[in-house]
Amino acid sequence: MTDDLATALTSVGPRLRALRQLGEATLAQLSATTGISVSTLSRLESGQRKPTLELLLPLAKAHGVTLDELVEAQPTDDPRIQADPIHRHGRTFVPLTRQAGGLQAYKVVIPPTTEPDDDLKTHEGYEWLYVLSGRLRLRIGEHDLVLGPGEAAEFDTRLPHGLSNPGKRPVELLTLFGTQGERMHVRAKPRSKE
Repeated sequence: MTDDLATALTSVGPRLRALRQLGEATLAQLSATTGISVSTLSRLESGQRKPTLELLLPLAKAHGVTLDELVEAQPTDDPRIQADPIHRHGRTFVPLTRQAGGLQAYKVVIPPTTEPDDDLKTHEGYEWLYVLSGRLRLRIGEHDLVLGPGEAAEFDTRLPHGLSNPGKRPVELLTLFGTQGERMHVRAKPRSKE
């Protein structure tokens, strides 16, 4: 097996986990959709089982991505070429990172909605977000906040949370998501004014 092929196969597991968590699905829900057992899905995500075409086809369909996206065909180093956006639940996620696993960065666009989103989700990980434009409603447990441009938040995604758009135009935000609860390391902080 070539090094490129081994690297591609190794990176499929973290990518599958990130896609599932991005869609806020459990292993049991994905199992019901694909017909693949929960234990097999878990072993695929952890890298304990090698992916096969028989397993990848239903997973690609369930996640709404191509096989190329699952195995991440070798990207070009040309900065003009952008990753394809992912569309989930009426939202657009533009991947800003190319490596599998670890912290993932996305630009997210959430269109205005007329229906309140009262469904709070939980999943493994830690998230940071920064609002670029528009207004973002962020609910975390008992907290209900509306953030505007230039405002940021961070939270443990194991807490019940929900993001929605209470405005009349799309909200755009940057998000950093660590599937294993990775935290950002701030190396430079502003000095406090005394």
